Amino acid sequence: MKVLLILSDGMRPDGLEGHPAVARLMREGSYSLRARTVMPSVTLPCHMSLFHSVDPGRHGILTNTYVPQVRPVEGLFECLHANGNTTAMFYDWEELRDLARPGALTQSELLSGQAYGYEHTGARLCEAAKRRLRGGEIDFAFLYFGWPDAAGHACGWLSGEYFRAVRSVCDWVGELVDILGDTYTILLTADHGGHDRCHGFDCPEDMTIPAFFRGKPFEAGRELSDVSIKDIAPTVAALFGAAVPAEWEGKTVR
Repeated sequence: MKVLLILSDGMRPDGLEGHPAVARLMREGSYSLRARTVMPSVTLPCHMSLFHSVDPGRHGILTNTYVPQVRPVEGLFECLHANGNTTAMFYDWEELRDLARPGALTQSELLSGQAYGYEHTGARLCEAAKRRLRGGEIDFAFLYFGWPDAAGHACGWLSGEYFRAVRSVCDWVGELVDILGDTYTILLTADHGGHDRCHGFDCPEDMTIPAFFRGKPFEAGRELSDVSIKDIAPTVAALFGAAVPAEWEGKTVR
């Protein structure tokens, strides 16, 4: 089993309409355009909930500043490492570095979007993922694109620049699907949405995210219901047959 999890920061479902790569994911896999994230709908808390399958009140990260967990919950990277799987992370927002504890990652690559621009780093991370995953040596990889969120904050969600960023991410996803074929089960999701030039609120624009599951064992063309960002980690762990912590709150998507 090989799994690639792609996350596009700040990607709203209503920003995806008409892209051929998205249509392909919907046609060839299971999907939801009404999945839910957690409150606060902020990048680092949402990512911690994705990888640790608990609400922010449990893992304790409520802003984009990481603090050590008072009662630590094992995350997805640690569970897969304990299961004997190789793992990798490609990302362009440095604050995500604490998603994995030391020793849990086989490979990682950080390109600073703040320093070099998220359009540039996103394209380079896509190429890095193609290069490193083509041979299938990595069992689980996490690929993060920060450009849509940066465009939303700079120009507004659903602005022209925001749509350009989302289209580019979808182009990169399409390239990865073409190159990796059926070698990897590919999951695509977001951490949160956004409105105006912000997010973090308990409103549909911020809380609704897309979720796509393409490859074994997901049924082609099936629309899913009741999907949460907390379901991602249990779903990936189940694909590998890895043991999950009792604290995890999410369910397995089938």
